[in-house]
Amino acid sequence: MKFKTALLGAVAMAALGNVAWADRGTDGDLKITFPQAVSIMNPYLSNGTKDVYGSSLVLEPLAGIDDQGNLIPKLAVEIPTIENGGVSADMTSITWKLQPGLLWSDGTPVTADDAVFTAAYCMDPSGGCAQLSKYDGVKSVEALDASTIKVTFTGPKPYPYTAFVGALSPLLQKAQFAACQGAAAPTCTDANNMPIGTGPFKVTGFTVNDTVTFEANPNYRDPAKPAFATAMIKGGGDAESSARAVMQTGEFDYAWNTQIPPDSQKAMAEAGKGEFVVAFGTLVERLEMNMTDPSADLPEGERSTAKHPHPILSDVNVRKALSMAIDRAALVEVGYGAAGEPACNILPAPAAWSAGDTSCIAQDLEGAKKLLDEAGWVPGADGIREKDGRKLHILYQTTVNPVRQDFQALIKDWWTSIGVDVELKAVDPSVFFGGDAGSPDTFQKFYADVEMYANNSDAIDPEAYLAQYQCSHAPSPDNQWQGDNINRFCDPAYDSTYAELQKTTDVAKRQELAKKLDMMVTTDSKIVVPLVHRGTLSAHSNALGGVKINAWDSEMWNIADWYRVK
Repeated sequence: MKFKTALLGAVAMAALGNVAWADRGTDGDLKITFPQAVSIMNPYLSNGTKDVYGSSLVLEPLAGIDDQGNLIPKLAVEIPTIENGGVSADMTSITWKLQPGLLWSDGTPVTADDAVFTAAYCMDPSGGCAQLSKYDGVKSVEALDASTIKVTFTGPKPYPYTAFVGALSPLLQKAQFAACQGAAAPTCTDANNMPIGTGPFKVTGFTVNDTVTFEANPNYRDPAKPAFATAMIKGGGDAESSARAVMQTGEFDYAWNTQIPPDSQKAMAEAGKGEFVVAFGTLVERLEMNMTDPSADLPEGERSTAKHPHPILSDVNVRKALSMAIDRAALVEVGYGAAGEPACNILPAPAAWSAGDTSCIAQDLEGAKKLLDEAGWVPGADGIREKDGRKLHILYQTTVNPVRQDFQALIKDWWTSIGVDVELKAVDPSVFFGGDAGSPDTFQKFYADVEMYANNSDAIDPEAYLAQYQCSHAPSPDNQWQGDNINRFCDPAYDSTYAELQKTTDVAKRQELAKKLDMMVTTDSKIVVPLVHRGTLSAHSNALGGVKINAWDSEMWNIADWYRVK
């Protein structure tokens, strides 16, 4: 595996190290470009990485994860452990202490009540919290005093660093969001787009699916940071134009997600104005197979495998044939070069947690045809396979992105060669990942047969990540379409195995259960078809210092330490 060994460190506190930055606000304007524009500044209402990263400049958790995979305190004084008394001996609770004197950007105190409110906000069943898996197994969150937060679990929680940890689970200000709970959550436009936070920046302007502007937070806990007086995230366009704006024209300081072909990377680097940076964590480009009928003729909300199973993809042999037809090594060569490798699992790292399956890597077109034959899908006069009067037609969607369109073209060719009629669809990434409950084109709505994107676990222990494939996590109108079980997979065996993982304390046993859960949705069932273990690739100007790319948390995790190189 091509991940950095250092990323696999055990949970521990880690010093950020010494970096050189100017006094607050003396380095002018920081310009960031995203190929996917920010749609909302509240990560609890979006699973889109661009929204999570954008909001991380403003909203912070109690603890984050550094570039080496170690837990680090953010708003908390320290990382609670059994050794320091922060985690109970029976592992049924974790107690956090807030740093003294913390202020929201509006100058009001941060208190434990804000954490209690945040948990209630996300755990409200009618609120459609996109990060509900972070609160799996949480029985209660209480304020023991103004600076002490106690999270109690329904049973032993061997990895208690889920709620309030990482960019997916920051604190919200109770005063700002008090009227935004439950069904009202998505209606609070001002709060969702311009949240009051504790981060190094505060929002000054927001244009949906376009631009977010910021200024240095005057109440940030380190009076010397951030070095930049203002910041901007300009979204839209595509990955290549974002990369070019940093690497060739120098218009921007940082470009997130520069997912462009290796030859384009090489050509841009030759301009000498910046560098591409990459880190390997658990990011996997994959195909998600829809287990429900995506027909627009069905009443909204009746997307379930019990009521309306997918008329084609419910057959595991069809899913397996589609996977067998793919040449993953060719995809890596075309799309990523040294920044990718073929993947068969959704947990490619750390090694101790990965099943390490390689059975999917060798392409087998003849084997795929044989499986379809055995499943009763026989070629018609036009070469397209048919069964019971239905054509083997697949609507395959992804985002507008040059690498993804290359992947679509290649996969369409391979699938066509085995008798599948393939229709391609490309959606603007700001819409696809936007989480708008009113849009039919979000990846949560999934009104297609197959869709492609990348996803990852943001923790060494993947319990919270594996929660997404439980039956109860399917997106629906009842949860504002914010569930993370995108393909509506529902298997009682998966749910029971996951429940076992939740209560298992032995690390080696947890690793075996994680591998089993991974294999259940990949190799065994092909509900998810992994393609490429991707490095997190971005670009920054030579004039920007302090950048430490992070595959485990927001790439902006240490933006307070960024500075202008003099």
